Amino acid sequence: QVQLVESGGGLVQAGGSLRLSCVVSGRTFMNYAMGWFRQAPGKEREFVSAISWKGGSTYYADSVKGRFTISRDNAKNTVYLQMNSLKPEDTAVYFCGARRVGEGKAQYEYDYWGQGTQVTVSS
Repeated sequence: QVQLVESGGGLVQAGGSLRLSCVVSGRTFMNYAMGWFRQAPGKEREFVSAISWKGGSTYYADSVKGRFTISRDNAKNTVYLQMNSLKPEDTAVYFCGARRVGEGKAQYEYDYWGQGTQVTVSS
């Protein structure tokens, strides 16, 4: 079994920054590619960003490209999401997921999920 725990969410003003972390335990972290999704109130969960198991390939939703950066530290079993120039529309619960295959842009590709961390951006 794989456990994922997100942290780093909070309340920030528009234009500000936050860094989310997701610590993975239970299995070899390097065996998994990782991703971030988010879900705003009343909306479906949507893809934000994904990273390959070595970190050589990254993917972003158009809405966050140029503002968010995904990275991973395999020595710390952690994946990060650096979020800059935050906008009110970025307000959501952010979830990290772990997968074995695929680019990671679709939820069905993921085998494990964390509980989520709330990000609120005020205008």
